[in-house]
Amino acid sequence: MISCNLLDLQEATTYMSLSITLVIVGITALISYQGFKNREFFDKLKHYPVAEEKNKEYYRMLTSGFLHGSWMHLIINMYVLLQFGEVIENQFVSVFGNLGRIIYVIFYLTAIVIADIPTFLKHKHNPGFSSIGASGAVSAVVFAFIMYYPLHGLTFIFFPFFAIPAIILGIGYLIYSSWASEKGRDNLDHLAHFTGAIYGVIFAIVSNPSIIQSFTQEIMGAFQ
Repeated sequence: MISCNLLDLQEATTYMSLSITLVIVGITALISYQGFKNREFFDKLKHYPVAEEKNKEYYRMLTSGFLHGSWMHLIINMYVLLQFGEVIENQFVSVFGNLGRIIYVIFYLTAIVIADIPTFLKHKHNPGFSSIGASGAVSAVVFAFIMYYPLHGLTFIFFPFFAIPAIILGIGYLIYSSWASEKGRDNLDHLAHFTGAIYGVIFAIVSNPSIIQSFTQEIMGAFQ
């Protein structure tokens, strides 16, 4: 698990009265809790490529992002989303004004769906595969953060005094997800993590092209 010290990002994180990120966390927690209690509800909403292909139940690629397999799975994803999501939410608001809230919601929801597309294509004839979780969308949020703050130190929660530049941690994460998606032995949808990360980078650039210049300047500045 990773955390971010937000004290030096105050200009980008002027909190508004309504936190869309907090609303997303609340909705996700409620739906996940319902899934914990009701297996039929859980099975109806999970990402299940065979059902999506056969029965055209494409809604699953969205609803699955609000389900989790355990309390720990839920807590970790929502903790990371809160750490990074509010930074990106407020960054979008600083760039687009109040429209930034809508853009942030679109970003998060489309990230859930897009992160599931590769596994849909790969497993649409495999009845043994299904997945749940917000990890793809959370990965998108984290990598959008990296585009804005590539050298900001991220710390592992268990090692709070050892900070790693965001871009280094991100590259390592992509390498691991790519490798793990091919192995596929731990029942986690690493391909969705990888896809979400790439989508986060692309969305950040498309929504704010000037980010390329600031990103490059910050990286180049590190070598001067």
